Amino acid sequence: MKQIKTLFALSLIGLTTMVNAQVGHDSELYQTIARMDSIYFNAYNTCDMEKQAEIYDEDLEFYHDMGGLSKDKQGILESIEKNICGKVTRELVSGSIEVYPINGFGAVEMALHKFHNKEEPNAQSHPSKFIVIWKQVGDHWKISRVVSLH
Repeated sequence: MKQIKTLFALSLIGLTTMVNAQVGHDSELYQTIARMDSIYFNAYNTCDMEKQAEIYDEDLEFYHDMGGLSKDKQGILESIEKNICGKVTRELVSGSIEVYPINGFGAVEMALHKFHNKEEPNAQSHPSKFIVIWKQVGDHWKISRVVSLH
């Protein structure tokens, strides 16, 4: 039941983003979210597990179109360390970030990225969509929800 409520909430956020215009690339919110995306994925690409743990919210939910739903922050971090570190890197598709404010909570980031598997250097990498719900906690930004689509 909680999964249905969460999916419903994500759907509402999706509808809200269609009604509210995204913020401009020169806005403070856009710059903050783009910077947080860069900080997080630099930690992802360099296997800085401490930084990733710091950025993930304790109430993290990760929706992956192939892997399903994961809600265990520690389990997600362990999976990244075991399956990603030293093997896969992420590249943001330049100019693809869209940022939408969520009043009183944070922001939605939608963009495209590519993953490169070092174990398959000749494999083609195709852009895939992702959505990150960023939660503002004081001066800090946390990844609260992720939807990863391939």
